[in-house]
Order: sequence, then structure tokens, then C-alpha cells
Amino acid sequence: MHKAFFALSVLGASLVLAGQKPMNPELSDEAVERRITQHRTAEVTLTVRGPDGRPLAGAPIVIRQTRHKFLFGCNAFRINTADSSPAQQQYQKRFAELLNYATLPFYWGSFERTEGKPETERLKMMARWCADNNIIVKGHPLCWHQVTPRWAREKTPEEIGPLQVARVTRDVTAFRGIVDIWDVVNEAVVMPKFNREPGPIPAWCAKVGPVEVIKQTFAAARAANPSATLVLNDFDTSPRYEKLIEDCLKAGVSIDVIGIQSHMHGGYWGADRAWDVCNRFARFGKPLHFTETTIISGDRKENMRWSGPPYDDWFSTPEGEKRQAEQVVEFYTVLFSHPAVQAITWWDFSDSGAWLGAPSGLVRKDMSPKPAYEELMKRIRGRWWTAEVKTTTDASGRAAFRGFLGDYSIQAGSAAGSFTIGAAGRCEAAVTVK
Repeated sequence: MHKAFFALSVLGASLVLAGQKPMNPELSDEAVERRITQHRTAEVTLTVRGPDGRPLAGAPIVIRQTRHKFLFGCNAFRINTADSSPAQQQYQKRFAELLNYATLPFYWGSFERTEGKPETERLKMMARWCADNNIIVKGHPLCWHQVTPRWAREKTPEEIGPLQVARVTRDVTAFRGIVDIWDVVNEAVVMPKFNREPGPIPAWCAKVGPVEVIKQTFAAARAANPSATLVLNDFDTSPRYEKLIEDCLKAGVSIDVIGIQSHMHGGYWGADRAWDVCNRFARFGKPLHFTETTIISGDRKENMRWSGPPYDDWFSTPEGEKRQAEQVVEFYTVLFSHPAVQAITWWDFSDSGAWLGAPSGLVRKDMSPKPAYEELMKRIRGRWWTAEVKTTTDASGRAAFRGFLGDYSIQAGSAAGSFTIGAAGRCEAAVTVK
């Protein structure tokens, strides 16, 4: 068997930032690199068959990775295929070149401004753009206590509950096969006591309890699309969220993924905290998605406000961009090395229109890439990406290589095919080229 050897430079940067080396020995460079190789790559024995089904012996082949299994994402709220402006074209280009996962906006108040008239086609347009660019999509959120439609704000708790559940059923059904990953309930820990916006969902949640809200909405989503991936999402990483998850699982709620927000406008977590959060929530045996990640490229705001109008004086700086890039590399590397983490979603792709007016994008307002974008590109499409493999099959039509998990194409002369490497470790795969 012919085996292709090539270096997997998985780390590429020491986890030392601003003189602060992580205290946990599990975060040493060697430990991180070992886990990335162990959990994100496979040693593959590939059998290549021709159109007649027979092994293709002694054939020169070229293997190329086409998509990661790991989900590297961002919200795609600003995608607009009807906009032909240079800024929009650059936004789309840079997004698609880097990422394979997108969060689409299903906020009830903006999705269904008029009762009974959801903006389904607008969201399907965005989803089609993602599909055309080999990007998997997630809908966010189905149930949240903010951005309630104006027409629903005076509903009673008894009225809003059935309306909310019906909304879940309608939208998951309408997008089945298009959007198959959903943040079903968002921020349920604080939901029953939330009072910063008008709306009846907090009162409904207070009356029936967060577990019952989650149970009803998850059941509706599951019935509408049994194969969907359903996420419980929250910014609260305290024991309160752990307790809520425990209670939901005891109640039989079919949570597929635990979603963890990591907005760091107020300060960077650091590697040790990130690792601790991963370990605490991994104990439930569910995949972890870091659903909303923010690291800013400007100065921190003192006494920062989390609601109200966005800041108009919060700017990206050269020093801040350098710091952001360093922190992004560390944060992503730590999460990518943890076996429970399956997705990282950056929140605002561009500083233009960013939440709170923060300098939180991977690209600037003019769509030029910040150092953080460039560093992620070096990893997502470089160090954590299988380099092109050129080799020759043996007498049994086999070839061996080590690569990152994901989708691959293969070329054998004028014939081509595709295959997927889905599990780490040693694996057997087969492909027929035509």
C-alpha cells in the first residue's frame, strides 16, 4: 500500500498571551497538539474503485479536502444576494472563503412583523446562498424572550404559550431540509425574570417554568423535523445553566447540543477559563457548540451598557487588532483541541452593523480583513486543513493518508469521486470514481 506522508502542523502558536501562560498542564503546547491530532484527524486507508466497481490498481490520484467536519461559523445576518454593492460582494467573498457554517436570523419580531406573514422567502434566499457556497446553516432562535413581535406583546401567558409552540412547528416544518440545526430556546436561565423589554414570554416562562418551556418547544421542533439537531443555548455559564440542563434531561427533553455563548466585550476569558467551561459542560455527554463568540479589537468600555442604542465611538485600533488576533488564536486552538466541542460560531463578521457598535468583527467596516481573520485563515484553511495529497494506489487499489475529518474529492485521471472521513483514529474508506 502506498502511503502519503505530510506534516500536520496543527498548533502553530504557543498558548502564551501577554506573558500569561495557562496554568493547566492540559493546555501545554504538546497536550493541545496531541489532542488535535487525536480527535480531529484520521489515519485513512482508502480503497479506490473504477466505474466497473473493481479496485483501481497502480493509479495516480489526487485527494483534496473540500469541507471540515468541525463547524467554523459566524452569523450571516447581513447576507443579501439582491445587493450588488462592492461591500456586500466583499462580505460574501470573505465569509465563504473562511467559513463552513452560518447562523441565520429567525428572531420572531423581525421574522413575522405582521401576524401570519413570516418572511420565509427572505430567509430561504439567505439559506440558498449558504448552500451554494457549501455552508451548513442553523436557525437562531425559535424561542426567546426578546424581539417579541409587536402584535404579540399584549398577549397573556396563557395565549403566548400555544402561539410560541405553533411558531416552532410552523418554521421548523417550512425549513425542513434547508435548515436542520436550530437554537430552539435561547437564554432560558434568565427568561422568567427578564424585564428589560415588553412581552409575555417571561411571564409564560415564570408561570410554567423554564423546563416546561424547553420541553414544549423541543417536542414541537422534534415532531416537525425528527432528524434535526436541536440546541439549548445560553450566555450563563454558571452552575445555574448546569442545573437547568440537568433538570431538562431528567424531564426527558431531547437536547442534542449544548450551546454556550462567549461574548467577551467586557474582557477576554483566557485559556484556563475556556477549558474549564468545556469540561464542566462536557460532563453531560452532549456535543458543545460555542454559538456566539466575540473578542473585540478596541479598548474596553467602562460600565458598558448591554442594551439601548449602539455605541458610535467604539473603534478598532492597531493595538487592539493585534491583541484580538492573539486571543482568537488561543481561544480557537483550545476549543478545537477539546473533544466535546463540535462548532465555534463567531458573532459579528464585520464591524459594520456589529452588536452594540463594538469593534468585534473579523473584518473592518470597509470589509478589509483584520489580523484575526488572517490568523484564522492560516488555521482553518491551512494548519487544520489537509494539504493536497498526490499518491498512487497499490495493487489492491488502496492508498493511505492522514487527514483532518471532513469531506474530500478525489481525481484519478479524468475520473472523479468524493468521500467523507467522519471519525478520528484509524478508518477504512472507499470511493468509486467515474
